[in-house]
Amino acid sequence: MKIKTLCFILVLLVTGSMGTIQASANEVKELDIGESFDGAEGTMVLQNLKNDKVYIYNKQRSKVRYTPESTFKVANALIGLQTKAVSDEYEVKRWDGVIREFEDWNRDHTLASAMRHSVIWYYQAMARDIGAENMQKYVNLINFGNRDISGGIDQFWLDSSIKISAREQVQFIENLVEEKLPIDKQHMRTVKRIMINEEADSYVLHGKTGTRLSDMGLGWYVGYIETDKGKWAFATNMDGSGSKAKTITLDALKELDIINE
Repeated sequence: MKIKTLCFILVLLVTGSMGTIQASANEVKELDIGESFDGAEGTMVLQNLKNDKVYIYNKQRSKVRYTPESTFKVANALIGLQTKAVSDEYEVKRWDGVIREFEDWNRDHTLASAMRHSVIWYYQAMARDIGAENMQKYVNLINFGNRDISGGIDQFWLDSSIKISAREQVQFIENLVEEKLPIDKQHMRTVKRIMINEEADSYVLHGKTGTRLSDMGLGWYVGYIETDKGKWAFATNMDGSGSKAKTITLDALKELDIINE
């Protein structure tokens, strides 16, 4: 009798697990946005954080890890605040006088303005202040991609050792939005605030672009959008620029009526 009961419970557990797996699989829908990429290879993952429905263009590529480039500024800002390498979003780092390729980089910056203008030197300086030990600790804790910072404390995210997939980026963003990361809530709220790209009557868009500057051959746009109906996390990468990835993302959000014009 005991054996029969155990077998029955086992069947329930197995079939229940299979049902969960099947339900999860059914929640993934294909995004029909191939034309937006203009022939370039790319992927987009979009997740409704209210009901966990996931929309994906190019499922195979969505699982492939790429260097995050400047999208790592989101994680870098969180770690910098948590380790007190920077006190708040207003802390200024002085420009060193070196003329760099973008005019906006050639001045003093705060954590917030350096996020907005994607100022690499600011975040490199902050990474050095964080230090390799603390950086590795928190990259592990937030489970960022392959967690490999061996490429150098101020270089590992720039066409170097750390890599992450679009699906993993969305998971990271979901944890940030829902404040489930092992980071103080006030710091997560600060970073979400400095990620704001657009504020409209019907939505607030938080995001960060990233471009592999060595050859402009990899572009990212990662973030989330808040609407009256809920929140959506997204990650787009492609063989191109971050600005193009952002355009594709916005087009998809409009196509799905998440953004209403």
